[in-house]
Amino acid sequence: MGPRKPENLEASPKIDSDYSALKRLKDGTAVRLRLLRPSDRDALLEGFERLSPESRYRRFLSPTPKLSEEMLRRLTDTDDWNHLAVVAERAESDPPEGLGIARFIRLEDAPDTAEAAVVVVDAVQRQGLGHLLLLDLVEAARERGIKKFRTYILPDNEPAQRLLHELDADAEPRVEDRLRVFELPLPEVSADAERPEPLYRFLRFAAQGVVMIFRALRA
Repeated sequence: MGPRKPENLEASPKIDSDYSALKRLKDGTAVRLRLLRPSDRDALLEGFERLSPESRYRRFLSPTPKLSEEMLRRLTDTDDWNHLAVVAERAESDPPEGLGIARFIRLEDAPDTAEAAVVVVDAVQRQGLGHLLLLDLVEAARERGIKKFRTYILPDNEPAQRLLHELDADAEPRVEDRLRVFELPLPEVSADAERPEPLYRFLRFAAQGVVMIFRALRA
Protein backbone atom coordinates (compact mmCIF):
# COMPACT_ATOMS: atom_id res chain seq x y z
CA MET A 1 0.00 0.00 0.00
CA GLY A 2 3.04 2.25 -0.11
CA PRO A 3 4.81 4.03 2.71
CA ARG A 4 2.90 5.07 5.78
CA LYS A 5 2.27 8.70 6.52
CA PRO A 6 5.04 9.97 8.83
CA GLU A 7 3.85 10.71 12.34
CA ASN A 8 6.13 13.72 12.82
CA LEU A 9 5.96 15.81 9.68
CA GLU A 10 7.76 19.13 9.96
CA ALA A 11 4.69 20.79 8.45
CA SER A 12 1.21 19.46 7.80
CA PRO A 13 0.26 19.21 4.12
CA LYS A 14 -1.57 22.23 2.81
CA ILE A 15 -3.91 20.02 0.80
CA ASP A 16 -5.47 17.76 3.43
CA SER A 17 -8.93 16.45 4.38
CA ASP A 18 -10.02 19.96 5.42
CA TYR A 19 -8.84 21.58 2.20
CA SER A 20 -11.37 23.64 0.26
CA ALA A 21 -10.68 26.27 -2.39
CA LEU A 22 -13.11 28.38 -4.38
CA LYS A 23 -11.98 29.10 -7.95
CA ARG A 24 -13.49 30.50 -11.13
CA LEU A 25 -13.27 29.08 -14.63
CA LYS A 26 -12.66 31.13 -17.74
CA ASP A 27 -16.40 31.57 -18.27
CA GLY A 28 -16.94 32.75 -14.70
CA THR A 29 -18.31 29.48 -13.32
CA ALA A 30 -17.53 29.16 -9.60
CA VAL A 31 -16.06 25.78 -8.63
CA ARG A 32 -14.98 24.33 -5.32
CA LEU A 33 -11.92 22.07 -5.10
CA ARG A 34 -11.59 19.61 -2.22
CA LEU A 35 -10.44 16.07 -1.53
CA LEU A 36 -12.61 13.08 -2.32
CA ARG A 37 -14.65 11.71 0.58
CA PRO A 38 -16.37 8.31 1.09
CA SER A 39 -19.70 10.14 0.85
CA ASP A 40 -18.92 10.84 -2.83
CA ARG A 41 -19.67 7.20 -3.70
CA ASP A 42 -23.08 7.87 -5.26
CA ALA A 43 -21.72 10.75 -7.32
CA LEU A 44 -18.98 8.51 -8.73
CA LEU A 45 -21.54 5.85 -9.59
CA GLU A 46 -23.76 8.41 -11.31
CA GLY A 47 -20.84 9.66 -13.37
CA PHE A 48 -19.94 6.13 -14.47
CA GLU A 49 -23.49 5.43 -15.59
CA ARG A 50 -23.29 8.43 -17.94
CA LEU A 51 -20.27 6.95 -19.75
CA SER A 52 -20.76 5.35 -23.15
CA PRO A 53 -19.82 1.66 -23.62
CA GLU A 54 -16.73 2.79 -25.56
CA SER A 55 -15.64 5.12 -22.75
CA ARG A 56 -16.13 2.35 -20.22
CA TYR A 57 -13.96 0.04 -22.27
CA ARG A 58 -11.23 2.65 -22.64
CA ARG A 59 -11.23 3.34 -18.93
CA PHE A 60 -11.30 -0.24 -17.63
CA LEU A 61 -9.91 -2.18 -20.63
CA SER A 62 -12.92 -4.48 -20.55
CA PRO A 63 -16.62 -4.24 -21.49
CA THR A 64 -17.76 -3.08 -18.06
CA PRO A 65 -21.55 -2.65 -18.09
CA LYS A 66 -21.74 -1.97 -14.37
CA LEU A 67 -19.38 -0.54 -11.78
CA SER A 68 -18.97 -3.24 -9.16
CA GLU A 69 -19.10 -2.65 -5.43
CA GLU A 70 -15.45 -3.68 -5.26
CA MET A 71 -14.43 -1.04 -7.82
CA LEU A 72 -16.50 1.61 -6.06
CA ARG A 73 -14.73 0.70 -2.84
CA ARG A 74 -11.34 1.05 -4.52
CA LEU A 75 -12.24 4.40 -6.03
CA THR A 76 -13.44 5.86 -2.73
CA ASP A 77 -10.91 4.12 -0.44
CA THR A 78 -8.49 7.04 -0.39
CA ASP A 79 -6.11 7.64 2.51
CA ASP A 80 -5.00 11.12 1.33
CA TRP A 81 -1.38 9.98 1.41
CA ASN A 82 -0.78 7.05 -0.94
CA HIS A 83 -4.11 7.38 -2.73
CA LEU A 84 -5.51 10.88 -3.12
CA ALA A 85 -8.17 12.45 -5.32
CA VAL A 86 -9.05 16.12 -5.82
CA VAL A 87 -12.63 16.73 -6.92
CA ALA A 88 -14.16 19.82 -8.48
CA GLU A 89 -17.83 20.66 -8.06
CA ARG A 90 -20.04 23.49 -9.18
CA ALA A 91 -20.11 25.77 -6.14
CA GLU A 92 -23.53 27.28 -6.76
CA SER A 93 -25.53 24.07 -7.18
CA ASP A 94 -27.42 22.17 -4.47
CA PRO A 95 -26.58 19.37 -4.24
CA PRO A 96 -23.12 20.14 -5.65
CA GLU A 97 -22.61 18.99 -9.23
CA GLY A 98 -19.38 17.11 -9.88
CA LEU A 99 -17.34 18.57 -12.73
CA GLY A 100 -14.00 16.80 -12.61
CA ILE A 101 -11.54 14.71 -10.65
CA ALA A 102 -7.76 14.32 -10.56
CA ARG A 103 -6.23 11.32 -8.79
CA PHE A 104 -2.89 9.77 -7.95
CA ILE A 105 -2.03 6.36 -6.51
CA ARG A 106 1.48 5.78 -5.22
CA LEU A 107 3.28 2.72 -6.60
CA GLU A 108 4.28 0.14 -4.00
CA ASP A 109 7.50 -0.77 -5.79
CA ALA A 110 8.48 2.86 -6.47
CA PRO A 111 7.35 5.08 -3.56
CA ASP A 112 8.48 8.29 -5.27
CA THR A 113 6.22 7.56 -8.28
CA ALA A 114 2.45 7.57 -8.59
CA GLU A 115 -0.04 6.72 -11.29
CA ALA A 116 -2.03 9.86 -12.13
CA ALA A 117 -4.95 10.94 -14.28
CA VAL A 118 -7.50 13.72 -14.60
CA VAL A 119 -11.05 13.74 -15.99
CA VAL A 120 -13.21 16.79 -16.77
CA VAL A 121 -16.87 16.58 -17.85
CA ASP A 122 -17.74 17.73 -21.36
CA ALA A 123 -19.78 20.75 -20.23
CA VAL A 124 -16.76 22.57 -18.77
CA GLN A 125 -13.93 21.39 -20.98
CA ARG A 126 -11.50 24.03 -22.24
CA GLN A 127 -12.44 26.35 -19.37
CA GLY A 128 -9.28 25.78 -17.35
CA LEU A 129 -10.65 23.25 -14.86
CA GLY A 130 -8.10 20.57 -15.74
CA HIS A 131 -5.35 23.13 -15.11
CA LEU A 132 -6.75 23.96 -11.66
CA LEU A 133 -7.12 20.29 -10.72
CA LEU A 134 -3.57 19.51 -11.83
CA LEU A 135 -2.05 22.36 -9.85
CA ASP A 136 -3.61 20.95 -6.67
CA LEU A 137 -2.78 17.34 -7.54
CA VAL A 138 0.88 18.16 -8.17
CA GLU A 139 1.15 20.22 -5.00
CA ALA A 140 -0.45 17.45 -2.93
CA ALA A 141 1.88 14.87 -4.47
CA ARG A 142 5.00 16.92 -3.82
CA GLU A 143 3.93 17.43 -0.19
CA ARG A 144 3.84 13.63 0.12
CA GLY A 145 7.27 12.92 -1.33
CA ILE A 146 6.16 11.95 -4.84
CA LYS A 147 8.53 13.06 -7.59
CA LYS A 148 7.10 11.50 -10.76
CA PHE A 149 3.71 10.72 -12.26
CA ARG A 150 3.16 7.62 -14.40
CA THR A 151 0.20 7.26 -16.70
CA TYR A 152 -1.05 4.74 -19.25
CA ILE A 153 -2.99 5.52 -22.41
CA LEU A 154 -4.48 3.66 -25.36
CA PRO A 155 -2.93 5.37 -28.40
CA ASP A 156 -5.75 4.62 -30.85
CA ASN A 157 -7.76 7.87 -30.81
CA GLU A 158 -7.06 11.26 -32.38
CA PRO A 159 -6.34 13.23 -29.16
CA ALA A 160 -3.87 10.54 -28.12
CA GLN A 161 -2.11 10.81 -31.47
CA ARG A 162 -1.81 14.60 -31.05
CA LEU A 163 -0.51 14.04 -27.53
CA LEU A 164 2.17 11.63 -28.68
CA HIS A 165 3.23 13.99 -31.46
CA GLU A 166 3.46 17.01 -29.16
CA LEU A 167 5.43 15.22 -26.46
CA ASP A 168 7.77 13.28 -28.71
CA ALA A 169 10.69 15.58 -27.89
CA ASP A 170 10.01 15.64 -24.15
CA ALA A 171 9.00 12.12 -23.19
CA GLU A 172 9.96 8.66 -24.38
CA PRO A 173 7.01 6.30 -23.82
CA ARG A 174 7.41 2.56 -23.57
CA VAL A 175 4.78 0.03 -24.60
CA GLU A 176 3.16 -2.43 -22.21
CA ASP A 177 0.21 -4.60 -23.29
CA ARG A 178 -0.72 -2.16 -26.09
CA LEU A 179 -0.59 0.77 -23.68
CA ARG A 180 1.78 3.72 -23.97
CA VAL A 181 3.45 4.30 -20.60
CA PHE A 182 4.76 7.74 -19.69
CA GLU A 183 6.72 8.82 -16.61
CA LEU A 184 7.10 12.56 -16.14
CA PRO A 185 8.78 14.44 -13.27
CA LEU A 186 6.70 16.79 -11.17
CA PRO A 187 7.66 20.34 -12.14
CA GLU A 188 9.42 22.75 -9.84
CA VAL A 189 7.96 25.76 -11.63
CA SER A 190 4.40 27.01 -12.02
CA ALA A 191 2.34 25.77 -14.93
CA ASP A 192 1.74 29.41 -15.81
CA ALA A 193 5.16 29.64 -17.41
CA GLU A 194 5.29 30.55 -21.11
CA ARG A 195 6.21 26.98 -21.99
CA PRO A 196 4.44 24.75 -19.48
CA GLU A 197 6.23 21.69 -18.19
CA PRO A 198 5.63 18.43 -20.14
CA LEU A 199 3.56 17.04 -17.27
CA TYR A 200 0.92 19.74 -17.57
CA ARG A 201 0.91 19.64 -21.36
CA PHE A 202 0.48 15.89 -21.14
CA LEU A 203 -2.33 15.65 -18.62
CA ARG A 204 -4.32 18.51 -20.11
CA PHE A 205 -5.17 16.20 -23.00
CA ALA A 206 -7.45 14.29 -20.63
CA ALA A 207 -10.01 17.02 -21.24
CA GLN A 208 -9.81 16.34 -24.98
CA GLY A 209 -10.60 12.66 -24.99
CA VAL A 210 -7.37 10.89 -23.96
CA VAL A 211 -8.41 8.26 -21.45
CA MET A 212 -5.78 7.53 -18.84
CA ILE A 213 -5.90 4.16 -17.14
CA PHE A 214 -5.12 3.23 -13.55
CA ARG A 215 -3.58 -0.19 -13.42
CA ALA A 216 -3.53 0.07 -9.64
CA LEU A 217 -7.34 -0.03 -9.67
CA ARG A 218 -7.64 -3.11 -11.84
CA ALA A 219 -8.40 -6.46 -10.27
